[in-house]
Amino acid sequence: MSKGLGTTVGRSSRRRILRLAGGGITMAALGAGLTGCEDELATGGEGSVPPPRSASPEDGKAPAGGKTPEPLWTKSTSAQTYGDNDELVAVDGVVIASGDPLAAFDGATGEERWSLPDGAVPGAPLLLGDGTLYLESGKYDGSVAGYVPGSGKEVWRSRLGKEYRQPRPVAVDGEQVYVIAEILEADGSSHTNVIAALNSGTGKVAWKEQRDLGTQQNGIHAAVQGRYLVYTDFKNNLTVRDTATGKQVWTQKTTKTSYGPFVVHQDLVIVPQGQLLQAFALSDGSEKWSVRTEEFTSFREPSLLEDVLYIADSARTLWAVEPGTGKKIWQSTALKDASAQVPRQFVKVGGTLYGATDLDKQGGIHAFDAKNGGLRWTFNDKSGDYHSWLVATDGKRVYALHGKKLHALPA
Repeated sequence: MSKGLGTTVGRSSRRRILRLAGGGITMAALGAGLTGCEDELATGGEGSVPPPRSASPEDGKAPAGGKTPEPLWTKSTSAQTYGDNDELVAVDGVVIASGDPLAAFDGATGEERWSLPDGAVPGAPLLLGDGTLYLESGKYDGSVAGYVPGSGKEVWRSRLGKEYRQPRPVAVDGEQVYVIAEILEADGSSHTNVIAALNSGTGKVAWKEQRDLGTQQNGIHAAVQGRYLVYTDFKNNLTVRDTATGKQVWTQKTTKTSYGPFVVHQDLVIVPQGQLLQAFALSDGSEKWSVRTEEFTSFREPSLLEDVLYIADSARTLWAVEPGTGKKIWQSTALKDASAQVPRQFVKVGGTLYGATDLDKQGGIHAFDAKNGGLRWTFNDKSGDYHSWLVATDGKRVYALHGKKLHALPA
């Protein structure tokens, strides 16, 4: 699924502004729409990137005793990311970060496997489905392409039509690729956009539906669950469509601006909305459960890993929640106790939960005990780079991207 941004009241986050700029939205277009914001962010600490090494002391395993591991390798990349969770992926033995040229690195050694000039639009999602990596074409020729992740070989390409501009994939399942595109007027301008489904076998358009006037083609986060395509947007909309026909099943306004990732679990969509974490039925939008955090505190982005929902709040509390019921499994104040930055993206390997933070010298990649949320260690390259951290895993290693530096950490 897919997955963007946690907010607190006050000022716009730098990561959000960077992503919007990368997505082609001008600052003037932001206006009053950016009602969410984050705490003032530091630019990081001083120092240099830890030197790469060929192997960790214990055959590629993280050191015991809470000691922060050194990278197995570190590489400079062409990465051009804007903070979305789907801009870094690890699959088929390679790790790929959104950028131009799009490059894949061997997960074990860090050696470049393949490179693809104009392969993808920087900042656009790297969508994986049925063994294929789907990308918006970096040639800006109106096409969407599919590649074998391990080799970079093109295996699929589709075009929505000449009357549409910049089709961007937002979600994928076993049969279709779902895209958002601008609808072109006779004078070349665009005031509306369309959501469409492309057959992932033939490339043919399965269906297309024009979205309401005033909606935008940028800022979409989407996921597919069975017959439902779910997405949020900048206009505070939570919308569900039928994957077979494209017809809208339901839509509703979110009570707080939700810019980013949500999760789907069985028949539920779970969305953070300020102080509330709410679950709605995919079939009709009715609320099934909600969890409330402390007053003046906001939930960040959720991750669903092995049927547990992990989420942090702006008070530096980490939560583990049962996604079907909203029942709390545990809460941890380890971040608050360590004065550490709040994570906004999670991956899990074995009994360790890894969280990636925004820019901050007290952030980076946190490693937690998945049983209770205890903080084991934090990796930070001390580069001071202003980009948010991104994290991905192949189950053997954890990959941390910070600006143009890609680190492989032992899991």
